[in-house]
Amino acid sequence: MRTQEHRTIYLNEYRVPVFLVDHVALRFELFEDGTRVHSTMKLRRNPDSESSDTKLELDGDSLTLETISLNGQTLANGDYDDKGGKLIVHEVSDEFSLTIVTWIEPQNNTRLEGLYKSSGMFCTQCEAEGFRCITFFPDRPDVMARFSTRIEADKARYPILLSNGNDVERGDLDDGRHFVTWEDPFPKPSYLFALVAGDLVEKKDSFTTMSGREIDLRMYVEPRNSEKCDHALDSLKRSMRWDEDVYGREYDLDIFMIVAVDDFNMGAMENKGLNIFNSSCVLASSDTATDAAYQRIEAIVAHEYFHNWSGNRVTCRDWFQLSLKEGFTVFRDSQFSSDMGSATVKRIEDATLLRTAQFAEDAGPMAHPVRPASYMEITNFYTLTIYEKGCEVVGMIHTLLGPELFRKGSDLYFERHDGQAVTTDDFVKAMEDASGRDLSQFRLWYEQAGTPVISVKDEFDVERKIYRLNIRQQVPDTPGQRNKKPQHIPFAVGILNSQGEDQPLKLDPAENDAPTERVLELTEAEHTFEFHDIEARPVPSLLRNFSAPVRVRYSWTREQLIFLMNYDSDGFNRWDAGQRLAIDVVQSLVGQPSETPVEPRLVTAYGHLLTDSGLDQAMVAKMLQLPSEAYLLELNDAADVQGICEARTRVLNHLALSLREELVACYHRNSESGPYQPTPEAMTRRTLRNSALGWLLQINDEEGRVLALKQFREAGNMTDQSAALRALVNSDFEEDRARVLAEFYQQWQHDPLVVEQWFAVQASSPKAGSLEAVNALLEHPAFDWKNPNKIRAVVGVFAGQNLINFHARDASGYDFLARHIIRLDDSNPQIAARLVAPLTRWRQYAETYRNGMKAALESVRDKSSLSPDVYEVVYKSLAD
Repeated sequence: MRTQEHRTIYLNEYRVPVFLVDHVALRFELFEDGTRVHSTMKLRRNPDSESSDTKLELDGDSLTLETISLNGQTLANGDYDDKGGKLIVHEVSDEFSLTIVTWIEPQNNTRLEGLYKSSGMFCTQCEAEGFRCITFFPDRPDVMARFSTRIEADKARYPILLSNGNDVERGDLDDGRHFVTWEDPFPKPSYLFALVAGDLVEKKDSFTTMSGREIDLRMYVEPRNSEKCDHALDSLKRSMRWDEDVYGREYDLDIFMIVAVDDFNMGAMENKGLNIFNSSCVLASSDTATDAAYQRIEAIVAHEYFHNWSGNRVTCRDWFQLSLKEGFTVFRDSQFSSDMGSATVKRIEDATLLRTAQFAEDAGPMAHPVRPASYMEITNFYTLTIYEKGCEVVGMIHTLLGPELFRKGSDLYFERHDGQAVTTDDFVKAMEDASGRDLSQFRLWYEQAGTPVISVKDEFDVERKIYRLNIRQQVPDTPGQRNKKPQHIPFAVGILNSQGEDQPLKLDPAENDAPTERVLELTEAEHTFEFHDIEARPVPSLLRNFSAPVRVRYSWTREQLIFLMNYDSDGFNRWDAGQRLAIDVVQSLVGQPSETPVEPRLVTAYGHLLTDSGLDQAMVAKMLQLPSEAYLLELNDAADVQGICEARTRVLNHLALSLREELVACYHRNSESGPYQPTPEAMTRRTLRNSALGWLLQINDEEGRVLALKQFREAGNMTDQSAALRALVNSDFEEDRARVLAEFYQQWQHDPLVVEQWFAVQASSPKAGSLEAVNALLEHPAFDWKNPNKIRAVVGVFAGQNLINFHARDASGYDFLARHIIRLDDSNPQIAARLVAPLTRWRQYAETYRNGMKAALESVRDKSSLSPDVYEVVYKSLAD
């Protein structure tokens, strides 16, 4: 079993495969007590391999080998070795056919890798190394083969049989069984193989490509979810059109299929032509899904579709190159979401995730480059660094080259490498060749871990009318990497005069028509930039639109931050100034007596946001959200969790009390009637109204209580109902809290996705989410330890969002998490490993918390037979 191994794999050990697979014919016999898999491969020696070895090594995991034959001749026991994780055939020729029959038990597969059963349905998850759980195979992304797949099953139980490509044959068999054969015309790595068999409802649509081809769109769901497909299908069609318009990429098969699965470790999987989705990431109706779910579904559907080119047609040479497909595709889906809604709001959301979670990852024991140099368990590297920082790296190339040259580079990349398994260097080389830019130094973004720190100092020469920016960069040490080189950083800046107007940035006194925003290219450890003809000392607007994933250090005064909140023409930096102001105020109150006054100008600034109707309301909705507790903790080296949470609550309560009338007016001003509309404008109104409601309940306002109860019971959509529920649950109105929780569950108990929301509202609540209450949720009849979504909604949310209770001073929250990590390690090590994350940065907390977190990690470490998934995270977290 793979779970008994703790072996490190290194990028510099990569060697091309000795043998390639041109074609594989699969036959699945699906039964209730197991599945028989027949695999016939056509193999040949790889001309690029220097090895002359005559033995063949195939990967396998949890397989029972029944027969194996070479060129039609059954092999005797001495002709091969079945070592569990490897099948070794001792003597093969340069070209040959190999047939293998294995027996697997999908019904007992709790790891949810390979072929498994979910709610009576067979489905697969093969990325990264799940195909080896189905049959013996060279399970690596640089072995690309054409697949044909025949699926046989009981027709009554499994009327729908799906795989990659186009269905070419179907028919009935004896004993009430039937079959369907699928042919995929494009070579693909085994991680993109997919199979689904179940009693599913088919929802159909179509799309006409830019060349006039008609694409058959199908979505398969359980009957109870048949009314939740429209949004996903609409999102798919928007994605297909956008990819044609922006990247010139047309879909290549005649059919595109989506399947919703309840039990799924990931959000979704881009299997060629047959995308499999976690139900929570694809099913939506206005009465069961929130606005956030609608937006997430649109983005994830787009992401998986965009993989058709950035991941499937051009794939990874090895798993160290994972960001080649994921970072590039996240960038593409981020562009798409920006075009579908507010670009400023999208940039704020992306930066918030990066600064709160990815920067923490970069500063923690699991820090790794966008292209890692080593790993023990590849599933641990499906990280924010690979996805979100990888996206930012692609975005910086876009910024440096500009839209036209970037599009030229992407065209060249797809044309040059179509049908190949390549590297991040190949991607950057295409961008260089298309643009003529030298990106040699830029490649350090793929090689060096850590978040660069940009320190900025300024001075104004009154006599010469010169404004200077001195900018230094430093990349901090991370595990295994010290004394790092300066990186190539696009640093967008502007400067504002006393009237709040952008000033021309003249780097040369003779320059005419200088721009009011420049992207300064930082390539040295230190730069000084001089801007000429500046009449008076300006206020700097730094890192506009978050042009690089870096931390900026500059001594803004509170007056300057308020000024930028009011006047900065860059929407992102207006929001960022508000965040920095709130952070400064909260931090100044940590550990101070309760009578210490809250900065009065903060109330004025937030009051302006609530009352100025001329502002971009989508941006205002974001600016009204105080920095999260998680981000405030991330900014501290010895974080006092209780002190930070209490200070943030004091600031929130002070704002809500001071602005009560404005909040009530905001609530009523943004009320709406009529049917639910998932438009950006309608979503903004709901966000503003529900933010105001949440603030009112924070101070236990009686009018807010009445509004919340009325909204909870009369809401015509899940966004408003769940927002009212959350506001009441987080208030001190205990009787109302118990009543609405009971009513909500009674109303939605038959919808698993809504029940997950119900779990999460309680597990995240400082008021309702005590450890005792969370333990009770784990005993609730609707909770299921086999379902990753339920585990994330309770255990994950409690540890990741309910910080005041998770970080209890008696370490009970840490013990709780450690116990459940140990429990899950035996059944689903992928989920177990991801749950370790809240404990990994124990060193950044005050000693009160640090010792308990470390002890919890040590208790996990001491479990016998620890999986490599969990072992790697815990080992690195405890290492000196």
